[in-house]
Amino acid sequence: MTGTETLEKPAAGAGQTEHFDVLVVGAGVSGIGAAYHLQDQTPDRSYIVLETLESFGGTWLTHKYPGIRSDSDLYTFGYRFKPWVGAPIASAEEILKYMGEVIEENDIGRHIRYRHKINSASWSSEDNIWTIEGTRLDTNEPFRITANFLWMCQGYYKHDEGYTPDWPDMDKYKGQIVHPQTWPEDIELKGKKVIVIGSGATAATLVPAIAGDCEHVTLLQRSPTYFIPGRNENELADRLRELEVKEEWIHEITRREILHTQDEFTRRSFEEPEVVRKELLDAVRLFLPEETVQKHFTPRYRPWRQRIAFVPDGDIFQGIASGKANVVTDEIERFTEKGILTKSGEELEADIIISATGFHLSVLGDIDFAVDGKKVDYADTVTYRGMMFTGVPNLVWVFGYFRASWTLRVDLLGDFVCRLLNHMKEKGVSKVTVELRPEDKDMKLGPWIDPEDFNPGYLMRSMHLLPKCGDKPEWRHTQDYWKEKDELPLIDLDSAEFVYAKAKTKEKAVA
Repeated sequence: MTGTETLEKPAAGAGQTEHFDVLVVGAGVSGIGAAYHLQDQTPDRSYIVLETLESFGGTWLTHKYPGIRSDSDLYTFGYRFKPWVGAPIASAEEILKYMGEVIEENDIGRHIRYRHKINSASWSSEDNIWTIEGTRLDTNEPFRITANFLWMCQGYYKHDEGYTPDWPDMDKYKGQIVHPQTWPEDIELKGKKVIVIGSGATAATLVPAIAGDCEHVTLLQRSPTYFIPGRNENELADRLRELEVKEEWIHEITRREILHTQDEFTRRSFEEPEVVRKELLDAVRLFLPEETVQKHFTPRYRPWRQRIAFVPDGDIFQGIASGKANVVTDEIERFTEKGILTKSGEELEADIIISATGFHLSVLGDIDFAVDGKKVDYADTVTYRGMMFTGVPNLVWVFGYFRASWTLRVDLLGDFVCRLLNHMKEKGVSKVTVELRPEDKDMKLGPWIDPEDFNPGYLMRSMHLLPKCGDKPEWRHTQDYWKEKDELPLIDLDSAEFVYAKAKTKEKAVA
């Protein structure tokens, strides 16, 4: 049976169960990439994509705040199989258009079911089957689907609620408090005094995007972060287009050149951090006076301990230089009726306060997982290369890169998952689990990410919920694309950490 035949049927109603070879969770950049690779590399498998939202796009659909854009280039954030032809830094609208083209060009849409929220996923070793229970949000009806393999592509944060700290006296503030993740359509910024709290890519995007409409914008940050200002263009790609080189070649050549440059930058940030630090700050000095750079844009940490956002044309720095915006580096003492009182004693008045303060981490979609009736606590598992987990069969989670574009790992894991599925078919098995080898039994375990290596707030707040890592390459997410691009294709699928099995009983017939 093919995936086409399955999905041409109407969706199963309450009490009915459908079966698919692979169930992809999420129709964002990871899920759409997974669907493409399944069709391309395992065309004999049936699959379905379940998405909670009303359409595809994930982050680029839920975030609707002014100016929303990528903070990494689209030549590497875009898929390897689909050339990017626009400016390197793209708006949410442009990214959604690109993803829509991937769906249409590859006939993926008929495999996606929107407004399907998964509540639980239960594995049975009797049948080597996952049973997915959920709710259709459009009809409020329950649904049940079984699948041989789960491909978790739902991302890493809660889409319905952003993180806002519980500051003292927030209830006393008379103005409006907004989180960019749940941006209200009816918000009126014209002529208003606005405070944007935060120091990351979202804050850096919002401030220049709204400065022209507001009476004034103040960026309030607890501590500075690094940015890379530059022109939103790629000279190599533009030159190749002048030479009428094919877009597929341009995409590949430009992609390789960017990745080579990023690899060099990442290496230098560890080997000569003070030199890289000076280079980053010198770029900011092109826009702002030394006093402002020292006070507000000189971080206390070395480069790359947190994500570094690209700032097209230095627009946030231009906004500050023009006087349309200003920046205050201080901590919040409490909210007041008129705004915010900082710990230094300054009261910042505002009609609207925007809390660009990050995400709530979501570990595998906050779905209730169980294996053979026992609840899965992922914090008790050890990760295999940041994608599989000890004791959890037939499941892969796409968790991308912080120092490179997320989608690079979507393509790498697409190859891995499809190779694994084909290998299982060749072996005549229906179950694969990763397990610690005898030589790993006394291995030192640590947190998912080493805080000394990378420490954004959303990870630090929720590290206790994430799987553990080991001190060997197989048992950690290295966050190193440049190693993984060579290592993952060479993984020996018959090495000792992979444990295969056939179903204990005859496999269920397809519903």
